[in-house]
Amino acid sequence: MKAVFVAAASLAFATAPLAFPFAGFDPELFLIPQVDPPVQPAGYAFGIWGVIYLWLLTSAAFGLVRRGDESAWDRPRWPLAGSLVIGAAWLAVAQTSALWATVLIWVMLILALVALARTPATDRWLLRAPVALYAGWLTAASWVSIGLFGAGFGIWLGQIGWAIASLLGALMLAALVLLRLPAIPLYAVAVVWALVAVAVANWGAVWSVVVLALLGAAGVAALGYRNARA
Repeated sequence: MKAVFVAAASLAFATAPLAFPFAGFDPELFLIPQVDPPVQPAGYAFGIWGVIYLWLLTSAAFGLVRRGDESAWDRPRWPLAGSLVIGAAWLAVAQTSALWATVLIWVMLILALVALARTPATDRWLLRAPVALYAGWLTAASWVSIGLFGAGFGIWLGQIGWAIASLLGALMLAALVLLRLPAIPLYAVAVVWALVAVAVANWGAVWSVVVLALLGAAGVAALGYRNARA
């Protein structure tokens, strides 16, 4: 039964963009419109969603057909399904409310990390790997949402300050996850992908963000290499 829920949730999650196309937050959702905010990765980076969708669908299909009653696969299924169901609704919410989109993406992240922590070492490329990639990208995206919300509602730091604070938050969380959970290098890959894209988006404009993003990417890559050997 859990496998059926994951398969249905994965399908809903992967097809949600067809019903609710999303090209980023509407700048007018914020008190201070966020046009090209420095916390946001370059547009090409969001192409990673295609890989995430396809891999999660493949994982769900394999799990349903070949691992439907296996207890090791069952352990991460409820939190993963919960994260994906919320994710299917997130696109619609993000078009109307920056606040609720921020809240929901953090719930998605927490559930994804719980699922990742419960993935078995067996069938690594069919379960742990896609969940790790998904959780890694959500780690970056969740902190981007914090940075957008803080800057967009004029809370203390301004755009650059919130970009730096969000990068530091993402780096600390990513380091904690990589130090606590073994054999999840694709989590690091997703975080590095996002950090490099932040540097690309700010190249020639906000050098403090560029430098921090690139140094952070190098640090996460090193932790990811160490993690892969665990």
